[in-house]
This record gives sequence, C-alpha cells and structure tokens, in this order.
Amino acid sequence: MNSETYRLITIPSSHYCEKVRWALDWLKVPYIEEPHVPIFHRLSTQKYGGTSVPVLATNSGNFVDSTDILRYLNGVETGERKLYPKDAELRQEIDEMVELFDAKLGHNTARWLYYYLVGDREKMRRFWREGTPLLERIGYEIFFPLISKVAQNVLNINEASAAESLLEIEQVFEMVNLRLADGRFYLIGDSFSAADLTFATLTAPVLCPPEYPIELLFLEEWSPVLLETITKFRKTPAGKFALR
Repeated sequence: MNSETYRLITIPSSHYCEKVRWALDWLKVPYIEEPHVPIFHRLSTQKYGGTSVPVLATNSGNFVDSTDILRYLNGVETGERKLYPKDAELRQEIDEMVELFDAKLGHNTARWLYYYLVGDREKMRRFWREGTPLLERIGYEIFFPLISKVAQNVLNINEASAAESLLEIEQVFEMVNLRLADGRFYLIGDSFSAADLTFATLTAPVLCPPEYPIELLFLEEWSPVLLETITKFRKTPAGKFALR
C-alpha cells in the first residue's frame, strides 16, 4: 500500500470531486481534502496546474481530471481492491463506459439541478460553503451574485439547456436500465469498477443520495418539479443501482 498522503482540492458538493473521494476511500488511500468556495478554488488549483476541481496533488505530479485520477490511483495502489481489472477487454469496456458517463452525465446532471437552485443564496450554501475556510465563507456572502453568474455561464444554465440535459440523462438511465435487466450486480464484470463508481457519483444531483447536500423533505418546498423528477429517477432500476 502506498504510504503517501495525497492532497485533494475540491468544491464541497461537486459530483466530480465525489467521484475521486469515493475512489480514494474505496482504495483506502490516505488523503487531506482542501475544500473551497467556487471561484476561490482557483487560488489553490492554479498552484497545481489546474483550473477546475478536483485536483489531486501527489509526489509524482498533479492530476487535474477525475478519470485520470482514478487511473493513476488504480495503478499506484497495491491493495486488493481495484477500479480497473487486469483483463484488457474488460478494462477497455470500462474506459468507454466511464467516458460516456463523463460526457453524458457530468455537466448535464449539474446543469439540470442548478437551473432550479443556482440563483438562491440560502439554498446554495449547502453546496458551496460547507467546510470551506472562514474568509471564503464570508466571500461567498459578499460575492454570491458573481459566483452564481459564473456558474450559470460555465454550465450554460437556462430553461432550454436544462430541458435538453434532462433528456440526455433519461437516455443514459434507460441504457443502464437495459444493461441491468439481466440481473447483473455490476455494470461490467463481476466486481465493483470505475464504471459503477462513475455512474453512482455523477447521478447524485438527480438522485439525492443520503450523503448529498439536499434532503428530500426540502424538495417539495423548494420545487415540486425537483421532487417529482428525482423521485422518478430513484424508482428506476438504474437509480436503485446507484443508490445501492
């Protein structure tokens, strides 16, 4: 087992960051998390050659893409648990599925959820402030309109894009539903892999698992549309698989 303690630069509720957190925890890798409020995170990521989160800083170099981080961790950690198998064909299949989830779920799930919440200072505190430094929490209150606007621009958040994102998410869920129809326990192969991890983490914004910053009991008050759609996703085979 690698004895190095890594440094993970994050935004508290980012599902891409959770993808890496889960990988580190699954592989039992020691790490120190450094959470930041959006925009302020750039002060840290730039030191390590990144612009967005997550960033994993290691003695071997710095990694600025969540999937690259998973591959790196799988290669250097020598424990029994792995995210990628030795079998080349299975590994290729997992790589392709992870790439698909990154492309079809990553921005889309965040865009859809944030469309309903991103302009609300109080609600977004749950996503952007938890565990961050005091000065950044103060900065959040002062600069929230700017932070919100930047997020809307970066994710291209508007009514039309949110609707398009929802359609893409539904297509991926249907694909996973069909894959699970044969009773399999994992998406690929006979053990937990990067494909399972990526699907579960990147669908968090549309499933609201217990670890997520939103509790279902708030959703009806916040937005009946959110509650209805999230409940629908949670009842699908794919949703139950991710929540498992």
